[in-house]
Amino acid sequence: MKKRGTILVENIVFIILNIIFLSVLVLFLVKQGSGAIVLEQTYSKQITMIIDSAKPEMEIKLDMEKGKKLAEDKGIDFGSAVKIIDNAVKVRLSEGSGYSYSFFNDVRVSASAAKDEKGKYTGVYVFKVNEKILQNE
Repeated sequence: MKKRGTILVENIVFIILNIIFLSVLVLFLVKQGSGAIVLEQTYSKQITMIIDSAKPEMEIKLDMEKGKKLAEDKGIDFGSAVKIIDNAVKVRLSEGSGYSYSFFNDVRVSASAAKDEKGKYTGVYVFKVNEKILQNE
């Protein structure tokens, strides 16, 4: 009889630990799926594809309203959420994260967040594509 009670307690502890583990796993997946990481990857890849297909002297506007809301919630300045360094686009919407993706088009690109007449960010980013300055060889 002592053996049966031991098996029951071990099974209950095993089930409880599995439930706790699965709950933590589901919470992690839900947080990651709707969080900054997914938006950072999406925006950086989308911006890169746009730049790769752009011609010099183009001005491109991208609606990043979801990213603006997320950055404001996380305490990040939306004006510095997108940076273009050399041939890489880096999008950062939360503290301690960020996603960088490189583009192939040989152009200079500047990125700036659009503001309304009150000086608040509108959620639109403006990318200006210019010809690459060739260095003397």
